Amino acid sequence: MADLLVKLYELDLAPVELPGVTIRRPMPHEMVAVGRWVVRVFGEGWGDEFVCSFKSFPVTSFVALRNDAVVGFATYEATSRGYFGPTGVAESERGKGIGKELLVRSMIGLRELGYAYAIIGAAGPTDFYEKTLGAIPIPGSTHGIYPARKIRE
Repeated sequence: MADLLVKLYELDLAPVELPGVTIRRPMPHEMVAVGRWVVRVFGEGWGDEFVCSFKSFPVTSFVALRNDAVVGFATYEATSRGYFGPTGVAESERGKGIGKELLVRSMIGLRELGYAYAIIGAAGPTDFYEKTLGAIPIPGSTHGIYPARKIRE
């Protein structure tokens, strides 16, 4: 999977409220609970990156909640400067605009940090990012900053 480049300065983004869903930055006392959800649904690597977002203030993550239960998350500025990701939405909640809203709020967050460009690392659904943000592939970026092999215990 290649990295994608987003021109933040060309985007006209505004948060949108979704019926029945609250999207906000997680609080420090919620890090473990949300982190466990991320690990359970998406794996340890993504959980580690989510926890890393708490090194910043404000936290560089967003969480989506329905009835106080986590249904999605997005992280930026965690693994590397100017990077978006990882992000994920519970399978039962996909197609309802939650992923897009998490993405939009994260791009606004990166722009507020002063970035003109954002990098979407090892992008999965490239069509979604191209359509929503006008993202373009970065040539030769397969694996990007992520090593081809993970460290073993």
